[in-house]
Amino acid sequence: MATTSTTALHPQFRPPLRAPGRLRPLPHSSYSSFARARARTPVRASAASASAPAQQEAVAGVPWGCEIESLDNAASLERWLIDSGLPEQRLAIQRVDVGERGLVALKNIRKGEKLLFVPPSLVITADSEWSRPEVGDVMKRNAVPDWPLIATYLISEASLEGSSRWNSYIAALPRQPYSLLYWTRAELDAYLVASPIRERAIQRITDVIGTYNDLRDRIFSKHSDLFPEEVYNIETFLWSFGILFSRLVRLPSMDGRVALVPWADMLNHSPEVETFLDFDKSSQGIVFTTDRSYQPGEQVFISYGKKSSGELLLSYGFVPKEGTNPNDSVELMVSLDKTDKCYKEKLQALKRNGLSAMAS
Repeated sequence: MATTSTTALHPQFRPPLRAPGRLRPLPHSSYSSFARARARTPVRASAASASAPAQQEAVAGVPWGCEIESLDNAASLERWLIDSGLPEQRLAIQRVDVGERGLVALKNIRKGEKLLFVPPSLVITADSEWSRPEVGDVMKRNAVPDWPLIATYLISEASLEGSSRWNSYIAALPRQPYSLLYWTRAELDAYLVASPIRERAIQRITDVIGTYNDLRDRIFSKHSDLFPEEVYNIETFLWSFGILFSRLVRLPSMDGRVALVPWADMLNHSPEVETFLDFDKSSQGIVFTTDRSYQPGEQVFISYGKKSSGELLLSYGFVPKEGTNPNDSVELMVSLDKTDKCYKEKLQALKRNGLSAMAS
């Protein structure tokens, strides 16, 4: 997906409108040990903000996907989607100023129109059918949660290339998504030195690595014929989780199910719009309803939620241009001294305003 007035460490769109589930780290997993051990090659990283690193170093790219701004696979993706049941679209993937790639209006679009109509058969969820069912059976027998299950599913399907029904979609995904998962510890320390996002970013990296280690120790190593290390490794898991963090959406009308929605995940975020993706029961498709009109050639946006710039950076890897995000916020720690004569009154005042207090 993409973003609006922003773009940075992630392919701007993938609107999660979803809160990522907590990943389970192993006690022995650590970001620092991984950073020392992994092989590295320089890669380009774009940033929507001068505060983000202009040059990244990251693990060698996975052998699938494309450059983040590439349109080479866009036409084949659209043809495959339409052949598979996607209605003719009023939007097209094009290069855009905000988000590298985005969906642009082909015709006049009125405020209040429903767009997309992606059928459930073209949506990837934890219930999707595996091209290699024996791999999926092992994952489900071990009760792997949705996030790591879908991450493994994506790697499994990507490794099959043309043998997977999702080949056209995966070929259009970025080979390296914009993601804090690719930042080094030095970059986190330098660029997020005064931000509460720094600790959360370190924890997220630790969680992803811990999740991979958990799967490797509990499942992959015991079924090496199904999960060869050359396919299921930390590099491919960083890629798949980078895709999920930046593109996975939570669909309220499908009981909050998380899903990857091809085509829809080419939409970029704008803090100026409020519309979001959801399942429409009447049309039986994933849609969004425009909250403004668009002229031909204009980029069409959705909202990834009312998130601060730090939250957008953490999940989607981009930062809106300074002053353009009305949802920006600053976290302040407030504590009350129980020996304060007005402690109870102050505590009540905080609670009335939806705040909690840390007693000291």
